[in-house]
Amino acid sequence: MKRTDWRFSGANGTDIYAREWLPDGKEPKGVICIVHGMGEHGERYSAVAERLTGEGYAVLAHDQEGHGLSAGQRGHLSSIETAVHNAGLLLEQAGTRHPQLPSFLYGHSMGGNVALNCALRLQPNIEGLILSSPWLRLAKGPNAVMKALARLLVRVMPKLSLSTGISPDDLYRPGYEHAITFLGDPLCHSSITIRTFHIMTDAGEWAIAHSKELQVPVLLLHGTGDKVTSFEASKEVAEHLGDRCKFVAYEGGYHELHNDIFAVHLLNIVTNWITRRL
Repeated sequence: MKRTDWRFSGANGTDIYAREWLPDGKEPKGVICIVHGMGEHGERYSAVAERLTGEGYAVLAHDQEGHGLSAGQRGHLSSIETAVHNAGLLLEQAGTRHPQLPSFLYGHSMGGNVALNCALRLQPNIEGLILSSPWLRLAKGPNAVMKALARLLVRVMPKLSLSTGISPDDLYRPGYEHAITFLGDPLCHSSITIRTFHIMTDAGEWAIAHSKELQVPVLLLHGTGDKVTSFEASKEVAEHLGDRCKFVAYEGGYHELHNDIFAVHLLNIVTNWITRRL
């Protein structure tokens, strides 16, 4: 696959890094924009892009504010509006680079929260929305005291950086090769600011409450063994959407399904679902 890298000015003026992967030797038949999760970056989706470009799709992914090669304090998002509009800007650039081609938005974990909010708030011209283990709620959220403390601190110390507390064992099966890759990646981090936690918590609840308003078909994928984000929250959204959503539950699946034993099956589901909507 061929690739191009560039930077663009984000919604709040932040320097945002992006890349595009293209099929070899043929024109793409559609465009898929990926929004990555907390503490990682778009380059970690190169294996996903390799499969999707092999099926004839162009794939774009940016590094969110405070992540990867983009500017900003590590793990800090200015606002949900900024994160949503940056995803919207990536879709706009996909449209500029590939006019007339159908576009899809694909979000994982925190990126799933951003992607769902983007689809609801901006209503971009996309053919479908793919959500992988979205952070709508946490699998094990903080207690009421910690929530109250976070709401107090966000007013006085919004950029206070804390550890997410997430280890590779929470993301991957024991001994799985991707855990080693994650630990050795200098662009990955385990930082999150009080403001980011507050933003994503509220945005997740808002998205669940408003999910019935979604106007596009949704493919929602989540593992029952996810130790990071809530499987039940995804199930709740799927129930709200009814026939507009294809919900695939992976029994025992870990958080990063595209890096789990289900990866091949998941990408088969994704490519088949997208192809039916061209």
